[in-house]
Amino acid sequence: MLFSVLKHLMSTVPRLEMSCATHYLLKFDWPISLLFGSLVVVTGPTVIVPLLRTVRVGSKLSHTLRWEGIVIDPLGAMLAVVVFEVISKEDGGTSLFVLLPKMCAVGGVFGVVGALILGNLIRRHLMPEYLHEFAALALMIGVFVAANTLAHESGLVAVTVMGVILANMKDVHVEDILDFKESLTIVLVSGLFILLAARTDLDSVIGLGLGAVWILLVTQLVARPLAVFVSTVRSDLSWRERIFLAWVAPRGIVAAAVASLFALKLETSGSDDAAILVSLTFTVILGTVIIQSLTAKAVANLVGVSEPDPRGVLIVGGNPVARAIAKALADHDFRVVLADNTWLNVSEARMEGIKTYFGNAVSEHADRHLDLVGVGRMLAMSQRPAYNALAVARFRPEFGSNHVFFLTVDEQADADRGRGKAMVRTPSQRLFGEGITQASLAALLHEGGSIRSTTLSEEFTFEEYEARYGSETIPLFALDLKRKLHVCTAGQTVVPERGWTLIALLSKAGNERRTANSE
Repeated sequence: MLFSVLKHLMSTVPRLEMSCATHYLLKFDWPISLLFGSLVVVTGPTVIVPLLRTVRVGSKLSHTLRWEGIVIDPLGAMLAVVVFEVISKEDGGTSLFVLLPKMCAVGGVFGVVGALILGNLIRRHLMPEYLHEFAALALMIGVFVAANTLAHESGLVAVTVMGVILANMKDVHVEDILDFKESLTIVLVSGLFILLAARTDLDSVIGLGLGAVWILLVTQLVARPLAVFVSTVRSDLSWRERIFLAWVAPRGIVAAAVASLFALKLETSGSDDAAILVSLTFTVILGTVIIQSLTAKAVANLVGVSEPDPRGVLIVGGNPVARAIAKALADHDFRVVLADNTWLNVSEARMEGIKTYFGNAVSEHADRHLDLVGVGRMLAMSQRPAYNALAVARFRPEFGSNHVFFLTVDEQADADRGRGKAMVRTPSQRLFGEGITQASLAALLHEGGSIRSTTLSEEFTFEEYEARYGSETIPLFALDLKRKLHVCTAGQTVVPERGWTLIALLSKAGNERRTANSE
């Protein structure tokens, strides 16, 4: 995969097709056309990552697109700088052979040094943990400025190298820094897009006419597919994956920022095409983002590379209650993964045909080996309240707070706030209703109760179901007509409609009555 990414980066460097299209369709001078061709090399990770969260594709495709955006950002910016220096004749003919190696060398050295400094500060606990995020930000800015001082535009290379090394250093935990970075990125990138777009002259964009539309079509239908199919020769990517890669390449903030920077420099040198360059770049950015965000999911479904909707369920805990619920969901064709670090529980679950993970669900080993493809919910059902609390905290960012649930161990644990302060106690996350606990469900199962499914109809409605089994049943889940799973919680009362399937735990008396009615 990495080899394919590197080959793709090499194939996108010239972008002569974009330069030729700009020259012949819009009648730009060759220097400006070459500069525009270098600007649209970069794809935007700030755009690709949200797109991939919406369009669920396989890990191979996802990693390829992510790494392409991450690696090509600094390289594309450097390429644009080199082209600009050459066409502006600031460094003469030596720019291509001197400037680019200098950027890589200076950026690489500063990136390595910055990563080692921050990594050792974190590893040796030389500063309080609450300062890690701001220390990383301050050091990153310092590395960026220092590298740029010695070699123009080498700061992007420096911070990229710094991030890659930090992510791969042993015993250096950067999860909190990553969370801080995500929030900071949303604020800064959104603000930067607004500021850069404010400089764009709408009349200049309209003045491009159909030529801008043709440039956008060349970008989408010629340049990107050509780069992908050349770079993926002899790779392990299937033709379906190549088609999806050829379609998805939204341009982002780096192209906009570099174009605006060069426009300012061109304006000072008296160039008449400076404003048009920015307008054309923003047209390509907006066009690729809009087209691909609207069509990427349809293309993924059409070529068959999209993952199934995350209907699956992760159950943390392997006790009899958890196994019974896992078996009931699996019987309705839900992908269920049961995680437990007790071998007896895991072995019994496997004998019942349940897919299992043997180990701690909140461990680093689970982060690497727990297969969550197609899984969209988590039920914390272990017999340890603290473990359930950790599971809720761990998988809330993964699935969303409305898709993680916990089952209270017993009434005393629920009443004793001292034992469970770490547990998220919102009613919408507490499974199956007030007063429903691990102990009460286990007692019902031990006394002969079982989990049964009932399909409601016009003749047998939910009201009639409650009237017949109300005191002898505990509703657990409901499946609607589209087979979507609805979880019964203390904060949400699920009222199944006609045609829905109700999954409930019936007591022994309820089972006997059900059997008698069926006879």
